Amino acid sequence: MAEMNKLNAEALEKVAGGQMNVVNNTNKGYTYANCRKEPSLASEVIFTIPNGTEVFPTGKVVFNDGINWYEINLAGAYDYGWVAGNLIGH
Repeated sequence: MAEMNKLNAEALEKVAGGQMNVVNNTNKGYTYANCRKEPSLASEVIFTIPNGTEVFPTGKVVFNDGINWYEINLAGAYDYGWVAGNLIGH
């Protein structure tokens, strides 16, 4: 429970920060983040976002699969989806 509260506090801080950048997951060697239809690892990947791309949180955060998921919007597009919180940062 304490871990979930900590994660939720970090999630709210990120959402309050506004603009975020997709960051590199160096442990897996990916140069992109998967953007999913729903906030779940089992959900369909609807598009990928290259590292460094500016994304904007809608304010919706869901804790699922042990991860904070952020609903995001891409700048200048009407594309919305969910990205795992560990793949985005300021």
